[in-house]
Amino acid sequence: MMRKCLLRGITGLWVGVAAVAVGASGTTATEATTGAVPEGKRGPVTNLPLPRYVSLKTSEGNARRGPDTDHRVDWVFTRRDMPLRVTAEFEHWRRIEDAEGAGGWMHYALLSGVRTATIMEDMTPLHQRPEAASLTQAYLEVGVIARILSCEVEWCELGVDGVQGWTLKANLWGVEPDEVLD
Repeated sequence: MMRKCLLRGITGLWVGVAAVAVGASGTTATEATTGAVPEGKRGPVTNLPLPRYVSLKTSEGNARRGPDTDHRVDWVFTRRDMPLRVTAEFEHWRRIEDAEGAGGWMHYALLSGVRTATIMEDMTPLHQRPEAASLTQAYLEVGVIARILSCEVEWCELGVDGVQGWTLKANLWGVEPDEVLD
């Protein structure tokens, strides 16, 4: 009988320690494994908004099952400047996902704050001004990665291979519909 009480006490102690650890990190167990966060939340490590967009700093980055090098690699992203969405933070790790929802935990050193976007509609026109009637400077194919220079309510100014122009936000992945960038 004494043994059962001792085990219950130890179990209670571990639950208490886990609760304190989660409280200290600001990330719940569910967030750490799934990356799910409520809208309008700020990251416990950076105090930056979650979710937010970043880009891949290197030409190769491993996305792991969990926030540590001991976890296996689920995805290897191989496109430098690829936009990624940060959904959670844990110490030096960021839970990221791409436009197709693939992702995992990536070390923050592999990520950049430079904003980029992926073209989601084939033959997306790049206009001279943020107006549909303005001169079209180029047409962009699906999957092209462009640097975001600025965004208004409906339009974003992009830079791609030395060409700058405007396109509708609806054609992009890497910026929120209501996001305005200067």
